[in-house]
Amino acid sequence: MTFITFEGIEGSGKTTQIRLLMDWLRQRTDRVLLTREPGGADIGEQIRGVLLNPENTSMTPEAEILLFSAARAQLVREVIRPRLADGWIVICDRFADSTLAYQGYGRGLSIDDLLRITEFATGGLWPDLTVYLDLDVETGLRRKAATPEEWNRMEAQAVAFHKRVRAGYRKLAAADPGRWLVVDADRSVETIAKQIRRRVEQMIAGE
Repeated sequence: MTFITFEGIEGSGKTTQIRLLMDWLRQRTDRVLLTREPGGADIGEQIRGVLLNPENTSMTPEAEILLFSAARAQLVREVIRPRLADGWIVICDRFADSTLAYQGYGRGLSIDDLLRITEFATGGLWPDLTVYLDLDVETGLRRKAATPEEWNRMEAQAVAFHKRVRAGYRKLAAADPGRWLVVDADRSVETIAKQIRRRVEQMIAGE
């Protein structure tokens, strides 16, 4: 039973690194699942459409966190916990740490309140390993702008917002270094992938 999550600001390369890790793991086992937040289940995907719609500019931070948490609650109970209980490796593109970074440090909501809501939504589930791809905000947004068809409501926030999010991620990682793998994302794709594979291999081996 292994639960791995990927976190990072926009344009940090999460999608690429998740795909490479999945390819590597599938050479070793067929009991590996990739999912994402928000989404990963039918109800969650419907909520995702509301959350990321660029037209929903009037959404309040409070509504935002509750929608994210609703999608997370469904994903945990419908998908993640059943697979973990069957001994699968589950990889999730974003999880509860995104809430703390984006809605907590980014939006300024109370971290304590967010932790209580998250505990209720997940039933206390946290990852065994969180891979955080750390990258300068301007570089990340410049990368993301190269694919405007993927631009969404969260990515359209001001640069200052994304800088607060990055600072939040770094604080979270520093507070729990045993769970977090902080990766310099301003390097070659293969160099980053090798670092992630080494840590995952050690974890699977029980080192």
